[in-house]
Formats: sequence, C-alpha cells, structure tokens
Amino acid sequence: MAGAEPWPLMGAAAALGLAVWAATGLVLRLLTRLRLYDRPNERSSHAVATPRGGGLALVPLLLAAWIAWGLWSGTAPAGLQPVVLGTVLLALISLADDLRGLSAVLRLAVQAGAVALGLIGLGEAGPVFQGLLPPLADRLAAAFLWLWFLNLFNFMDGIDGISGVEAASVGLGLALVAVLGGLAAELVALPVLLAAAALGFLAWNRPPAKLFLGDVGSIPLGYLLGWLLLAAAAQGQWAAAMILPLYYLADATVTLAKRGLRGEKVWQAHRGHFYQLAVQGGLSHGAVVLRVLACNAALVGFALLATAGWPWPALAGAAFAVLVLLAGLGHRAAGGDI
Repeated sequence: MAGAEPWPLMGAAAALGLAVWAATGLVLRLLTRLRLYDRPNERSSHAVATPRGGGLALVPLLLAAWIAWGLWSGTAPAGLQPVVLGTVLLALISLADDLRGLSAVLRLAVQAGAVALGLIGLGEAGPVFQGLLPPLADRLAAAFLWLWFLNLFNFMDGIDGISGVEAASVGLGLALVAVLGGLAAELVALPVLLAAAALGFLAWNRPPAKLFLGDVGSIPLGYLLGWLLLAAAAQGQWAAAMILPLYYLADATVTLAKRGLRGEKVWQAHRGHFYQLAVQGGLSHGAVVLRVLACNAALVGFALLATAGWPWPALAGAAFAVLVLLAGLGHRAAGGDI
C-alpha cells in the first residue's frame, strides 16, 4: 500500500514544509502591507510590533496535504471530512477574532461545535479512556479534553518558536508511536505532515520571530493535534497520548489553576505561564524554547517506552522530566542563575 511506503511520505512532507515556508513569506508581506500587527502591551512577551496571522498559510496547506495524501495513498480515515470542516470553522472564527475581537462565549460555542463535529471523526475507534467509562461518558470526557487542549495550545503560544517546536515534537512523536505500535497508516502520515508544516512555519517564527501564528493558526493547530492524540488513545496508546503533550498540559493547567485560585479571569490574556515568567526573569525566547525542545525529546522517548509495553514507568519518567523543566523555568523567574 502506498500509505505504508516511507519515501513518498518523506517527499510529501518535504514538499509541504517548503510550501508552508514560501506561502508564509507571502502572507508576511500581505500582513505587513495591511498593517495587521500584534502590538506589545502589558500582557505581551515581545517588545516589537509583529505581524500576526501566519496560520493563514499553514492551516490551508496542511489541510490540503492531508486530503491529497489520503486520496493518493488510500489511507484517509473515514472521519477526516468532519475534522477538516471543523478546522475550517475554527480558522474562520479565529481569523475574525484576530481582526476585530469576538466574545469568549461565541468563540467557545464555535469551538464546542467543531469538537462535536470532530468526534464523528473518531468514528468506530475504540474508547479513549480504555473502557473505564460508559461509551457516552467516554466521548463526552474526550470532548471536554479536546476543547481544553485546543485552548491551552492557544494560551501557550506566547513566545517566539514555542508552538512550532511543540507541534513538530508531538507530530513526530505520534508518528514514531504509530510505527512502533502498529497503528493505522494514517496515524503515521498525518502527524508527519503536520510536523513538516510546523517546521516550515518555524523558519519564520523562530527567535526573533518575523510573524506570529495568530489565533487563526494556533486554534486550528491545537484542534488537529488534539484529534490525532485522541485517535492514538482510542487505538490503545493512551499513555503515549498523555506523555507527548505533557509539558503544554502541565504548564497551562497549573497556571490556570493558580489564576483561578487567585480569583483572576482565567480566559483573559496574561503573562503567568512558566515559560513567560522565565522570559521575564531574563531568559531569551530561544533559551526557553531550547529547554522545551529538550524536554519534548525526553517525552518522545518516554512515549516510545510506553508503546513498548511500559506505560507506568514511562508516565513516571515523563512527569519527572516535566517537573524538572517547570522547576527550572520557575527558578529562573525567581531570579536564579540557570
């Protein structure tokens, strides 16, 4: 089967990465001409007005690549169509939010609708929670986690390069897990293509960033990653699906809990994430992202250990790696020397 051959996939990934790189350059020129900037404010982690909306290149090209690969290889999952539709809806509402700002209630309603559509994309896949919940409760819990994940991915997109590195790390990690675990062919190809698109964008977003993803990029990207992670969990790789995005999950969730306990409006933009505090403490964007990349490399290793049949030691190791990263970022924020 074509979908199982590595070289055509590698060629498609390289072509997609180059296409995203070239298209992002064109989008940058357009955004600059239209003066669509993310301007620094008290909640920003950057000091220079920077064009926002790089997702206008990444998201359409990634969706086109997924569809084209599925048609060519014959490995497109039956639920890809509703996921693509959900992604388009999210990109449109997020673009409107980038341009003029929308209410949190409207954004959340559209996101919930996209998640409901995407659950169709899981089709007849097994239970995400491995049979611990009744079928309806399993899907409702999966929907809640997916909704949280796409939002936390957006929350975490606050410094140069971080979300490109995260998306590429999780995408490549998922592909390796799929190969080692003998998962469906699409769980090899689709994450590889997503990682390639993220790397093509990262060429423009690496520190110092020439442009940002914007909500039009980060929200759909979080949505697609969430779907792939849930699909891997539904095929039995629940531990790997927890481990791969664990740094983003931990930083965003702990920060949200802290802000909630302080009585702050958790849906408002802020600079309270561990990675943001480390930047305020003196680390450069690049230094923080390199630390995240090192942690993600460890998480990929632990995900593969879980796939090989050692889920609990892998989860323990992954938790320790993330705790070390959070402690290091927090120490720097407090004025340490690391």
